Amino acid sequence: MSIEATLIAPDQLATLQAAEPVVIIDTRDADTFAAGHIPGAVNLREVFTFLATSTPEGLQALKATFADALGKAGLSGAETAVFYEDAMNSGYGQSCRGYYLLTWLGYPKIKVLNGGFSAWKAAGLPVSTIAATPVPATFPELAMSDVMLTQADVQAALGTDTVLLDVRDVDEWIGDSSSPYGKDFAPRKGRLPGAKWVEWYRFMKPSAQGPVFKTPDEVKAECATAGIAPDDTVYLYCFKGARASNTFLALKQAGFTDVRMYFGSWNEWSRDESLPIETGLPVAVSTKSSKKPELALAA
Repeated sequence: MSIEATLIAPDQLATLQAAEPVVIIDTRDADTFAAGHIPGAVNLREVFTFLATSTPEGLQALKATFADALGKAGLSGAETAVFYEDAMNSGYGQSCRGYYLLTWLGYPKIKVLNGGFSAWKAAGLPVSTIAATPVPATFPELAMSDVMLTQADVQAALGTDTVLLDVRDVDEWIGDSSSPYGKDFAPRKGRLPGAKWVEWYRFMKPSAQGPVFKTPDEVKAECATAGIAPDDTVYLYCFKGARASNTFLALKQAGFTDVRMYFGSWNEWSRDESLPIETGLPVAVSTKSSKKPELALAA
């Protein structure tokens, strides 16, 4: 599957759903799902809420949890999985977190609804309040993809040419807050030493149907403002791997070839006091000299 085909528009999803086996996964909370959703969708909130660590035990639990949950949702390997959230700028990248997890698990057919449920409604497509009853399947055992970073991987990358890209909200980047869940949810505020920053919202833009992903060239331009090139090795992080999943999809569809994510992210890193962080307000060093050069006078 080409990465360009990962993003799907509402009308394309309606056509796909009528043509072949599709499992549509709604990542919103249960009450929002019950109030109205894409017909046939299965609600799987854990795509967004599950907190993972990057220890061998933590990653095994992550794999087992989602192999079970996605199998129960009806994924056997033959179906196309389509994730959606309410709007691309309001769900902290939760639908893209589903895309990232299935990419890691090696699943062959994955899509994300570009624009989310808001775009679906704006297109005038049908909405249902009837919960689907999925036909459980056995999730396939597949060759896993090398997109998952551990805490040790990130430690080893500190001080190297690897780009550590922080995509959290600005209050987290400047060390004012520790997480989207509250200023003091995590024990430390700050960022990875040497990290660059592009806030995740910048990879999306307004449209008539709500926020959608920027084009590949626009994504490259956003990265260029932080000195990041498509052939760089990029290690992404946020707080728990949702917003970074949004950026992971943006970079991959823009042709960035070497992108991985630290799924444990700040939630894991900040809780280990032995790990280094940068704190305080990031400050740029001025290129202006503090002293004006003296003018030489002609004799």
